[in-house]
Amino acid sequence: MDILVATVPLLIIFPSLFAFTTWLERKALARIQNRIGPNKVGIPCTRISLFGLGQPAADGIKMIFKEDIVPRGADRLFHLLAPILALIPAMLVLCFLPLDFSFLAVWDEGISRDIKAVQSFALDGAVIFFFAITGLNTLAIFMAGWASRNKYSLLGGMRAIAQMVSYEIPLVLSAVIVVMYVGSLNAEKIVLAQDTLWFVFTPWGLAAFVIFFIAALAETNRSPFDLPEAE
Repeated sequence: MDILVATVPLLIIFPSLFAFTTWLERKALARIQNRIGPNKVGIPCTRISLFGLGQPAADGIKMIFKEDIVPRGADRLFHLLAPILALIPAMLVLCFLPLDFSFLAVWDEGISRDIKAVQSFALDGAVIFFFAITGLNTLAIFMAGWASRNKYSLLGGMRAIAQMVSYEIPLVLSAVIVVMYVGSLNAEKIVLAQDTLWFVFTPWGLAAFVIFFIAALAETNRSPFDLPEAE
């Protein structure tokens, strides 16, 4: 049952958050560029658009029905495996996040605090595994560029890898700040250390958050670090 409770957020909550942040990013960029952004797709069969909140779902459906074109002369096996191998580490790292915490306050000496955490994989070195697994994405991107057997695809893949490897250093350093304060690499202990105050509300935690946020944008090739897409 605990595994089921830990799996539901991985399959429902996190993909929904990803869709919402994609919509939010597009609306923010449109605002900056004096555009409207997504504003048409809403509740089906109605005129209610909900500010275009249904656009991520429409984009997902469109992507499912798109034709998968394999270039002539490409390595078909690696060309098809590359996006799958890039998705697996991104979903696997979510298993290290502790979920479903319940706290029982201490009212007197006779009542102790009951803390419960559900994790798909509970590891003492979860932070190390987190960054080790996310680093595997670079191999999938290089595989995609190489499998196309196109010099421009290969150069684009190498450019993306160079950017991802470069920004992994500040990404890790931002996590080192938290690990040094907590004194543990266990994700559960890191979360429990924030039961009274989130680290982001401290000066050093805010600095780590800003570094992590900027490095994460560069790692995922999002604006303004979308140079590898060459748009």
